[in-house]
Amino acid sequence: MSLEPTNWLSTKEAAAQLGVTSRTVYRFIDEGDLPAYKFGRVIRVKESDLEVFVEQCRVAPGSIGHLYPEGTRQP
Repeated sequence: MSLEPTNWLSTKEAAAQLGVTSRTVYRFIDEGDLPAYKFGRVIRVKESDLEVFVEQCRVAPGSIGHLYPEGTRQP
């Protein structure tokens, strides 16, 4: 049984991959949406956990109709 090495990301690196601020990443972690690990004084995110998080955030077609006013929707 061989284990692949874990690729760890800093919160800054995770934020850059997501295109958000570090503060937003900390909020995702604090709300339990993104798993993270604390090693001493630093917080790290597994790259594989970040990939799962991204897939879970996928928007389903037809689920954001509430974001635009009725009548502006194109057929």
